[in-house]
Amino acid sequence: MTGSPIWHPFTQHGLGEPIPEVARAEGSLLHLALGETVIDGISSWWVTTHGHAHPRIAEAIARQAGELDQIIFAGWTHEPAERLAGGLRRIMPANLTRVFFSDSGSTSVEVALKMALGYWLNRGEDRHRIVVMDGGYHGDTIGAMSVGARGAFNRAYEPLLFDVVSIPFPRSHARQATLDALDTACREGAAAFIVEPLILGAGGMLVYDAQTLAEMRRICAAHGTLFIADEVMTGWGRTGTLLACEQAGIEPDILCLSKGLTGGAIPLAVTMASEPVYEAHFSPDRGRMFFHSSSYTANPIACAAANANLAIWREEPVMDRIAALAERQARHLARVAGHPLARNPRALGTIAAFDVGDAEGYLSDLAPRMLAMFRERGVLLRPLGNTIYVMPPYCTTGEQLGSIYDAIEDVLETLA
Repeated sequence: MTGSPIWHPFTQHGLGEPIPEVARAEGSLLHLALGETVIDGISSWWVTTHGHAHPRIAEAIARQAGELDQIIFAGWTHEPAERLAGGLRRIMPANLTRVFFSDSGSTSVEVALKMALGYWLNRGEDRHRIVVMDGGYHGDTIGAMSVGARGAFNRAYEPLLFDVVSIPFPRSHARQATLDALDTACREGAAAFIVEPLILGAGGMLVYDAQTLAEMRRICAAHGTLFIADEVMTGWGRTGTLLACEQAGIEPDILCLSKGLTGGAIPLAVTMASEPVYEAHFSPDRGRMFFHSSSYTANPIACAAANANLAIWREEPVMDRIAALAERQARHLARVAGHPLARNPRALGTIAAFDVGDAEGYLSDLAPRMLAMFRERGVLLRPLGNTIYVMPPYCTTGEQLGSIYDAIEDVLETLA
């Protein structure tokens, strides 16, 4: 064995690509061990909202670590979790009355699926099919993979994945086909429909309109199918509102949150559920309890970080920063869209994306080539196949964003 013993995620070590070491970070900047500075154009995989090493969040973590670092959450509780649950109740959709803690986006989805299936089982109804959208991505655990797109991500695990009903992505010219397929699945007794609201992330930053989202919610409600909104990526302002669901004026039955929940500083997730979902599990019968947990459920340090994040949202002009960043993103994207290689430019809130040339798929050689070129230019961008997207922290300055797009234009010229 040579080199580091670390096995990195979504990394083919056989290609021998360099793996830079980050020594420290602040705001939108990553400072490497060898002295270079890199602008984080993707919020370190979509998690960092207010900026790296935000002082209010870092202080909350340090303070909590000296008071209560960890405690079993089955049958016990603590103040940071109680405060966080109350804070979420005040800002999230009013129908979501219950807060279940977990550790990551994937596990928040696993929890949502188990809640939905338990809901129908405890009601004595045989409804167990899950409806999904083509191109969706919900995580890398078995349940989360089962409700995501099938392909290179999960081919090796196909025998373990459960069957789902898939509806087409609502492209502008074929929206009705999506709605008809969902209506059919719900009429046939689907247990739940899970979807990324307004934009499919890992599927290629595919955007659809709020009217379609609202209509999908209406169809589910008409047939009693539970509506699960996976806002792990779209939540916490990424689409221009606190939740993407707000733009459609809808409230899901179950909501998945993670990533920006702690400002991106430390892992934590919640699955919020409506009272009927909770009531279906509420009973003196221990056999009807919700059977899910992990050792670190509602870790006090992570909850303290999340409480600091909520305080930032309450006390600082976060939405103003989001609006300003979104406006700058749209302006830069419009300029890049004029390049001959740029295809299908799209933007939603603080997210901007476009395709480079003709679609080549996630495993095309173009993605690692562009990744290396961006790294050489001091920018962290990680293309999805031939899709370049920019999703920076909200603190990113106009100059830093300009440098990101200068690098993009330089790479496009190199590829032309």
